[in-house]
Amino acid sequence: MTIALSDPTVRTPASAALHAKVAKYALLGLALLAYPLVASDFFIVQIGAQTLFMGTIALSLMWLGGYGGMVSLAQLTFAGVAAYMIAVFGVSNKPELSLGWEWWAAIPAALIVATAFATLTGMLAARTEGIYTIMITLAIAVAFSLFCRQNYAIFNGFAGFASLRPPAPFGLDLRAPLPFYYLCLAFAAGAYAGVVYVTRSTFGLALQAVRDNPRRMRAVGFNVYAHRVAAYAMSGLLAAIGGLLLAWFNGRISPGSIAAGPSINVLVMAVLGGMAHPVGPYVGALVFILLQNFAIDLIDPERFNLVIGVAFLVIVLASPDGLVGLWRRLTARRSGGPST
Repeated sequence: MTIALSDPTVRTPASAALHAKVAKYALLGLALLAYPLVASDFFIVQIGAQTLFMGTIALSLMWLGGYGGMVSLAQLTFAGVAAYMIAVFGVSNKPELSLGWEWWAAIPAALIVATAFATLTGMLAARTEGIYTIMITLAIAVAFSLFCRQNYAIFNGFAGFASLRPPAPFGLDLRAPLPFYYLCLAFAAGAYAGVVYVTRSTFGLALQAVRDNPRRMRAVGFNVYAHRVAAYAMSGLLAAIGGLLLAWFNGRISPGSIAAGPSINVLVMAVLGGMAHPVGPYVGALVFILLQNFAIDLIDPERFNLVIGVAFLVIVLASPDGLVGLWRRLTARRSGGPST
């Protein structure tokens, strides 16, 4: 007996793979939704929420590096611009410096300013390649941190701003562990879905082609520079979202929060997890934050950077594409498929 090719009950390998992927996303989503129901407040906020918003900032770097071929050390700076702007436009402990806007106006304004700052950075950095791009973005990050430290008229100098609180729509306290976790989860899910969608769009495919062969893309009529600047603008928006959550998590923003050391930590998170898939930055952020919270119980806190450095070297040497790449190779080997 033969079966018609149009029989809807027959699953092709492609449809079976799609169903398996949908099932994995559904299970992951349910696990993330159920996590705060079984975890303590410490694990909900310090581990769960922090992983989500730091992973979103690292995702902005993964988007630039993984899909655009541009490594930036200014992603935390973009996040910091958004955090400072929410303090300037909104409410803080410095009413003489803050404008006191309502959250529904302050949040979009902060995101717009941070995205514009990232776009201007991209207009400078996109004209360079390789080590020069890294140095330019690092210089911008350090310069902005020093400027905030020395400027008291707008950024309140070394002290920065405190008493930064998330909005309270309908009287909901978003600083409470459970609401804040779900707020971070919603933003992280939106950022992840946005990156996945854009990478499959015409712009995303063109950006990946620019990454692989910019000379050929110029030859066929694509504006390579414009694509790179647009990629910086999108990365700035992603980082700005994480920056708002960072400000609400700490309740403050200061120059120390966006210094060179924390900026490099974002790069470590992205590389640890893997630069080849949007889930990588979140995996890297989870590993980094777990080490940050629990390594001090085993070693001297002053040696934390040594632990991070050793873990970074071990993972990168074992798997240049990070923990996600290592996991993919292990699962492919178990199933008997190709390991690449």
